[in-house]
Amino acid sequence: TAYTGATAGYGTVFKVDPKGNETVLYSFTGGNDGGSPVGGLVRDTEGNLYGTTQYGGISGYGAVFKVDKSGNETVLYSFQGGQGDGCNPYGGLVRDTEGNLYGTTPSCGNSNNGTVFKVAKNGNGSLLHSFAGGKDGADPLYTALLLDAKGNLYGVTAEGGSQNDGVLYKLSPKRKLTILHTFMGGTKDGCFAHGTPAMDKQGNLYGTTSRCGSGSEGTVWKVSAKGKETVLYNFAGGSSDGANPIGGVILDAQGNFYGDTDSGGPSDDGTIFELSNKGTLTLLHSFAGSDGGTPFGGVIRDAKGNLYGTTLEGGSAGDGVVWKLTP
Repeated sequence: TAYTGATAGYGTVFKVDPKGNETVLYSFTGGNDGGSPVGGLVRDTEGNLYGTTQYGGISGYGAVFKVDKSGNETVLYSFQGGQGDGCNPYGGLVRDTEGNLYGTTPSCGNSNNGTVFKVAKNGNGSLLHSFAGGKDGADPLYTALLLDAKGNLYGVTAEGGSQNDGVLYKLSPKRKLTILHTFMGGTKDGCFAHGTPAMDKQGNLYGTTSRCGSGSEGTVWKVSAKGKETVLYNFAGGSSDGANPIGGVILDAQGNFYGDTDSGGPSDDGTIFELSNKGTLTLLHSFAGSDGGTPFGGVIRDAKGNLYGTTLEGGSAGDGVVWKLTP
């Protein structure tokens, strides 16, 4: 997705083929169809795409949408705002095998601290959890959910918890919320968690915080299946590693991590990094502006080890790029 641009200025759903040719599949108008999509997309086996918009929909509080292979858009759910609903989603969705969609909103809900929601295949929306802003967290921003085989959802919040520095949580199918870790901030822990948690075969969870840690520029963290947190890496924010990782990390089969930072590096335009399973960070690429800047949304990896992502800025027009990094 692109947040702005196109005919009405409310963003697009786009496709880029392996040769770099772009096709705009749908352009949002900002009305009932939604506007300004921030999060990424999920795809079903038929090639339909699903996502969220921050604005638009029937009440102007955002929408959950579907775009088919022909570019036809259907609004599956429009957020109403207020206590009984979420509003203005910033993240993408996760889809279960039955076609139900799950996501978060950073605002509205019972305490106006954000929600976890479900949209069923028939379009019925339900509120799974409303964050209270205390120990259970608040403001799930720039984040999507992880769904395990048992139907448990995992996510992070940017605020809330005992130090108001965010939490890692688990939400069961019976809507029981369990706090797995409360981020403490300072120099020994991270703060303001974003991105989507990753899980290995042993049930350990991994992710990033955008700030705090010994270098004050964010961390890569691990929370074991037993709930013990380990800071795997502290970003220093200089030319050698980057700063402010907001997209989370992905894992390969050997347990190495890959991600991006939205700033830092030699030009302060962000970086792409690899963190080995032994804690050694390798800077794979530093953006310089002309090749993109401020990478946003994390990375994906194909079977050959190529990494892909997007930047918010930079490129020949200054409006961002879609990039590929070969091993």
